Amino acid sequence: MSAPLLAVDAPSLLYRAFFALPQSITDGEGRPVNALLGTANLVLFAVERYAPRAVVLCWGAEAAAYRKQLYDPYHADRPPMPGELASQWEDAPAFFNAFGWTSISETELEADDLLGSLAHVEEAAGGEALLFTGDRDMFQCASEAVTVLFPRGGKDGPEEIGPDGVRERYGIEPAQVPDFIALRGDPSDGLPGAKGIGAKTARDLLRTHGTLEGVIGAARRPGTMTARVAGALTTDPDALAAFQDIATLRAVTLARPADAALHTAGAARAAADRGMNRLAERLAKLGGTSTP
Repeated sequence: MSAPLLAVDAPSLLYRAFFALPQSITDGEGRPVNALLGTANLVLFAVERYAPRAVVLCWGAEAAAYRKQLYDPYHADRPPMPGELASQWEDAPAFFNAFGWTSISETELEADDLLGSLAHVEEAAGGEALLFTGDRDMFQCASEAVTVLFPRGGKDGPEEIGPDGVRERYGIEPAQVPDFIALRGDPSDGLPGAKGIGAKTARDLLRTHGTLEGVIGAARRPGTMTARVAGALTTDPDALAAFQDIATLRAVTLARPADAALHTAGAARAAADRGMNRLAERLAKLGGTSTP
């Protein structure tokens, strides 16, 4: 079995690390480096566990314009990026490049669109992909060749979510995830879903009718479901279709990334330069060299 490609949702992990670790973690000049350190440790854990052939960090717009056009409140409730994170965000591509990890970005789309596109490219080439992200929308990518690594607390590392994991969590197939989101909603993205439709009802509707379109079509036929559920589905079907479209990943034309090994020496220097001495020691040990 060939080594997998590890595609990382850089914004997702940086935010997670920033709020998980104290801002008292600073470099030699007192600038916070907690988000950089936490993200590096998360990705290194995956590198050591899965030995990927390459690591690609994906970046993109905070809210893609087409998604805002479909539904203006999309991401509207998210607060501005803290200044202490913004400085680390700017430094992140250079820092992680020292590890031998590639950064790719899209100004018109979001990082999750790039992750999904990389998964498609890798699977089409006969390889396997690991998508490291805290975005549940990415469960739509799960397949025999694509596994979502979903962050969790503790020392066990990320949870591996494949097709069976999606079925266990939601009771649906991975391809139905955008339809599920449209029905149930997604508070983290500001999508309300259909009024009064929770996860269980969304699951049951999709199990019976297959797709959002099938669910709405059934709701228009008398006697197929309760009046309350039918009313929730037929009050504004265009809005539900927009939510589904927002949750569906956009394809980006990408070349298959080349193999790239971890640059332990360069990474150790970059960590030491930012006051991350324990990380520098860890990297030096991985490379069999002394701490810079």
